[in-house]
This record gives sequence, C-alpha cells and structure tokens, in this order.
Amino acid sequence: MTDSGSDTPVSRRTAIKVLGGVGTTGLAGLAGCSGEEGTDGGGSDGDGGGADGASTDNTGTTSSGESIKAAWLYISEPGDLGWSWAHDQGRKAVDETFDWLETATSADVTPSDAERVLREYTQNDYDVVFGTTFEYMDPMANIAEKNPDVIYEHCSGYETRENMGRYFGRMYQARYLAGMAAGTMTEEDALGYVAAFPIPEVVRGINAFTLGARSVNDQVTTTVRWTNTWYDPTAEQEAAQSLIDEGVDVMAQHQDSPSAVRTANEAGIWSTGYDAPMGEFGGDGYITSPLWHWEVFYEPTVTAVRDGSWTSDFYYEGLESGIVDIDEWGPEVPQDVKDEVSAARSDIESGDLDVWADSKFADESETFRFQEMASYVEGVEGSVPES
Repeated sequence: MTDSGSDTPVSRRTAIKVLGGVGTTGLAGLAGCSGEEGTDGGGSDGDGGGADGASTDNTGTTSSGESIKAAWLYISEPGDLGWSWAHDQGRKAVDETFDWLETATSADVTPSDAERVLREYTQNDYDVVFGTTFEYMDPMANIAEKNPDVIYEHCSGYETRENMGRYFGRMYQARYLAGMAAGTMTEEDALGYVAAFPIPEVVRGINAFTLGARSVNDQVTTTVRWTNTWYDPTAEQEAAQSLIDEGVDVMAQHQDSPSAVRTANEAGIWSTGYDAPMGEFGGDGYITSPLWHWEVFYEPTVTAVRDGSWTSDFYYEGLESGIVDIDEWGPEVPQDVKDEVSAARSDIESGDLDVWADSKFADESETFRFQEMASYVEGVEGSVPES
C-alpha cells in the first residue's frame, strides 16, 4: 500500500556506490530482553565509537562496499519488554544480519526533545533515522523538510515527505485472533482492556479484539480503562485491578509493560499481552500476545537506503508478511481454541476474512480506519474519550 509520497529515490548525503548483487541474508532470530540502556541524543547502546558520542554495534564496513549509518529514537528504555523493546529487537536483528550497517539508539526521548535528537543525528551524517512513536511525527517532518538528502522513517503516523516515509503493520489482525481466544475462554462474557491513549491506533486494537471475541461469542462485552500513559506499571496495575473488581475474567492491554498481565495472573484470570512474549508474567492464565517483528520492515529498508532504491511510501502489511504475529499459546489454552484461531488466521492471510467486514467500519476507507477511527464497535462499553 503506497501513500502520496514521491516515487523518486532520494540520493544519499555521501555518495554510496550502487553495488551489483548486494545480497541479503536470512533474518536473525529475535533475542531476549536486552536490558541495555540508550542515550539521550545521538548515543547508542552498543560498543565502539560513533559520531558525537554515538557508538555502534559493529564495524559496519565490508571489503565490497561502504557502510551506512542508521539511528533509532525510542520513547522509553527498550528493556521494558514493550513497544521500544520490540523495535530494538528489530534493530538488533538487522544489525546482526548486515556487517555494513552501523546502528545507534536514543532511548527515553520525549516528544519535546525529539527535534533536537533528530537534528544531532542529521548533523552527524546518519543516512536514515527511524522515529518509533506517533509523537515524533511533527518534529521529524520539520527536520526532514530542512534536510532533503537524509532519509527519515516515521512509525504509526500519517505524514510523508519526499525524504520521509512512514510505516506500521496491521496489528488489528493479531488483535482479532487474540480476541477470538478470549471470547471462547471467558466464562463471565466480560473482557477488560487496559489502554494507553485514545488515539486511532489504540482504538483500532480495542475494536479488533472485541470483533474477534464476538465472532465466537456474541454475548461478550469489553470494558476499557485508560491510563493516558504508554509506560506506567503502577497506573496499569491499578487500571487492571479496577477491571478485575468489576468482574472481568480476561485481561487485554495496550501498554509498554507486562503489569496488567501480572495483575491478571495474581487474580487468577486469563490474560493477553502486547508487543512481547509475556507468558512468564501470565502464568497458567496466559493466553497469548499480539507481537511485532519489526525486522521484517527494517531489513529491506536499510538495504534500499544502501543501494539507492529507497522511496517515500507507506508500509502497512499484516500477518502474511510476518511483521505482526501472535505469541505461542499459554499452557492451559485448549486445542479447539488453537485450531479455531489457526483457521481464522489462514483466512485472514488469504484474504477470505476481513476483520472489519461485519462492523460499522466495513465501508470506511483504509485511510479512515488508520487515521480517524475514534469510536467503538458494538460490544465495547462506553465511548472513546476525547484525546
């Protein structure tokens, strides 16, 4: 799917030869939680020296061609097992795959500080910079406009420029599958959902989860608690506990920590996580987690930057590409639930099942569902608060 960005490749700031037969190796497997700490402006969590204090994870050069430098901005520390962790696993995978790639990261970058950090990477000759949260969109667009020879990629937003692309994945498909399992396994027909901010991305996930649940159990309802934070384990625990006190028996979440899953386990109810495998926190009540495999996007993107074929577009793929997935099943999930979800997954991947087909959003455009979804489907209690 392509947005209105340019189809003209953007030239590198420093000339890189177009290498004949540049090969790509297989994707490196996802590693466990790194526990590494990023920096606050052109830094890295790797070893070795880089520009302006930014270090890199390997030499980044080969005898057959020149290196490129790629940087990632994270809203939180990647050790939290959440959103930033998932992006950093993707970065590590491509860093291990390509010996011509130098990578650096900056963690805990607030939206108000993003423009400064982006500017530092730009000034230090980074070839491509990835901004991994919605709040970085406007700062990145400002920097991209002033630096046309540098490539920028923004995750989850809607703006593009000739030298700024955007990317996301159809996580709603994985949410739908997790919802199917939840809808089958609930005994109270009451699902809880601890959610971050009431933006379309999060609302879309709540709706897809509920549609999946109601596809197997039309009596199910979902109750949402908003924390208005991406990462606050205490607030997440309190929100989860309030839902448990109201009688939900399956917990879902869109947060950067496993706090809601852990709280569900302590209460003896089912749970689904997000971003990362969270079975160790969910115990016997763990169902699964919708997951990201960001290397599926990062590998071809850094390759295109290096060989000069990069163009500004909108990457938005789903289960069939591998960028979104669900975790392994928890120990107590029945085989019939696994089989039903597996069949639905095959139908989604083949195009035979459209998550939105029987919902109020069936006739809306993809652009609307991505950028403007601001109300709940049938089965979600209450209404979406104003963001």
